[in-house]
Amino acid sequence: MKVDVLLGLQWGDEGKGKVVDVLTPRYDAVARFQGGPNAGHTLEFEGKKYVLRSIPSGIFQDGQVNIIGNGVVLDPVLFQEEAEALERSGVDLKKVLKLSKKAHLILPTHRLLDAANEKAKGGAKIGTTGKGIGPTYTDKVSRNGLRLGDIEHDFTAKYAAARDRHLSILRQMGETPDISELESRWLAAIDYMKGYEIVDSEHLINGLLRDGKSVLCEGAQGTMLDVDFGSYPFVTSSNTVCAGACAGLGVAPNRIGEVFGIFKAYCTRVGSGPFPTELHDETGKRIRDLGHEYGAVTGRERRCGWIDLVALKYAIMINGVTQLIMMKSDVLDDFDEVKACVAYKINGKETKAFPYSIEDGTVEPVYASLPGWKKDMTAFRSEEEFPEAFRNYIDFLEAELETPITIVSIGPDREQTIIRSKK
Repeated sequence: MKVDVLLGLQWGDEGKGKVVDVLTPRYDAVARFQGGPNAGHTLEFEGKKYVLRSIPSGIFQDGQVNIIGNGVVLDPVLFQEEAEALERSGVDLKKVLKLSKKAHLILPTHRLLDAANEKAKGGAKIGTTGKGIGPTYTDKVSRNGLRLGDIEHDFTAKYAAARDRHLSILRQMGETPDISELESRWLAAIDYMKGYEIVDSEHLINGLLRDGKSVLCEGAQGTMLDVDFGSYPFVTSSNTVCAGACAGLGVAPNRIGEVFGIFKAYCTRVGSGPFPTELHDETGKRIRDLGHEYGAVTGRERRCGWIDLVALKYAIMINGVTQLIMMKSDVLDDFDEVKACVAYKINGKETKAFPYSIEDGTVEPVYASLPGWKKDMTAFRSEEEFPEAFRNYIDFLEAELETPITIVSIGPDREQTIIRSKK
């Protein structure tokens, strides 16, 4: 058996949670492979809305194994809040959720370091969510991190050493915080996490594969936020691309099967950073309002623009995408005209190759215009109902991206998902 990977192809917020929820019945296990609680996956069904931050989006289905992998960074306090909310809604979380021993822990002082680092940047802020993600990954790479498995190995001393090191750095930055209350809550949350099965997740996943079980790997954020291939330095601190599933779960590259790439019919971005197709006019505001484009975790207003096929083709190449999934098509239902960026103009020259830098003002998007479909599609349940103009839009995208669009979402509910017949 091989693992299938599902990930975002833009700047995050593509709708991965909903798709994982829809696809989970096909799989025996769902595993999250990177990121932290700064990334929210929103699911809606049966009239209710759920926002997941660290827990895989497969937990609402039929008892599949859900795994938080070693590439994830976990905040015990936020994990406990999220888990208890799910348990109150009827999910038997302790039965289905497994936590990797090698997942790194976000300490209270990581969040303070995050805020202090962002403050020190002044006008050069990168728009961090302040959840401590960057400092935690920094400690991981510098070999100063604290892992979940450490709770069974001289944890008190290891935690004190990490905390004191952070406090020393904060004092050097002019910060003198009192962390007693934060620390008390954090240590109580550590005790709560001990109630879950903490496993060697790489052995668990490869064992499932040996037993003929199917596994879906769930990514967070999006390809354009990848620490290597995104719009650096306005990126996250982990590898959000397909290769991140190998490192974040202990899965060999030759075990990767299908790669599902998710994108919106338009484009959004949260926080700072370049965005070539951003719309600063009424059209951008209209997309934001119709799409309810506000961060699932942060509530931050998302910047909106037309779809960027230059960046999308690059993301498809980097990830080896085999199937595309288009989200939020319904947001554009009432537009007279829909645009797509098909090339960049840089220093007067057109290119379809994604460049080293897309800093604001250096890239001029070249657009193709297509007629809108002017039809409310939210009640449709098959692709045969799609209006001709929307079919043409899909055909245009598939020709430009050279990859089939196999799923189209026409609303937030899991029922508003059209599985297309393969040609």
